[in-house]
Amino acid sequence: MSPPIEIYRDRHHACLMFTDLIEEDGQAVQANQFLIVDHGTGAVLDPGGNLAFNEMYLSISREFSPQRLSYLIASHADPDIIASLDRWLTSTPAKLVISRVWERFVPHFTKVGKTDGRIIGVPDGGGRLPLGESELWLLPAHFMHAEGNFHFYDPVSRILFTGDLGVSMTSGADAARPVTRLQPHLPRMEGFHRRYMVSNKILRLWTRMARQLDISMIVPQHGAPLQGAAIGEFMDWIENLMCGVDLFDDRSYQLPTAVIDGQSLQTRPSLRVVNA
Repeated sequence: MSPPIEIYRDRHHACLMFTDLIEEDGQAVQANQFLIVDHGTGAVLDPGGNLAFNEMYLSISREFSPQRLSYLIASHADPDIIASLDRWLTSTPAKLVISRVWERFVPHFTKVGKTDGRIIGVPDGGGRLPLGESELWLLPAHFMHAEGNFHFYDPVSRILFTGDLGVSMTSGADAARPVTRLQPHLPRMEGFHRRYMVSNKILRLWTRMARQLDISMIVPQHGAPLQGAAIGEFMDWIENLMCGVDLFDDRSYQLPTAVIDGQSLQTRPSLRVVNA
């Protein structure tokens, strides 16, 4: 495992990025985790699944005491975001910050009673969460891709953490290197965004909001950060991207004929003709 990447640091404030905490054997998607510390108080963003917990906990311990971790902040409730929740709640005093949409679902990741008094449910409009002597802005990002979804803006570093928006399919090593021009990077991004973003309407609404921020870096939960010219180029691209329900019609909703083979774990076309 490589050491965490400092994407920002000054005397009182640090943002660390972890890109390679899971084995890259093709069984699990690459995922990034983040630690933000301000004046000795910490928050973990999108802490990840059980595959990432041990290494991240040890890395955080080298940076500061996990007992000073105030928040686990989750953009949404996918397993690659919070499947390790039970272990974090056991090992630290942190509270989980997550959309109210998922507030009653996340206890399924933990033992009975573990979340009592430890979930901060965020309303759809988001909010500003105090951290140390600073704050994090929780920005509405609903349906990108989850129904209740938030992005996180750090006004000190000017980094925008965007969860599943801006994702690219890369290795952990590639994820550590910021992208400064978007066009060569698009083959790693386009398929994901066309499937996982719900509609162009949502992308346009989000872009209108995000353009009001002073952004030094866009950092997604999978793949490489975007920096420099790539930030504006990304905004221009997603503002016009057709995706999700824009691409579906009645051809996507037909009675299935393919056979799923439980032995080979493969799907193959059926030889039978199914009468309508």
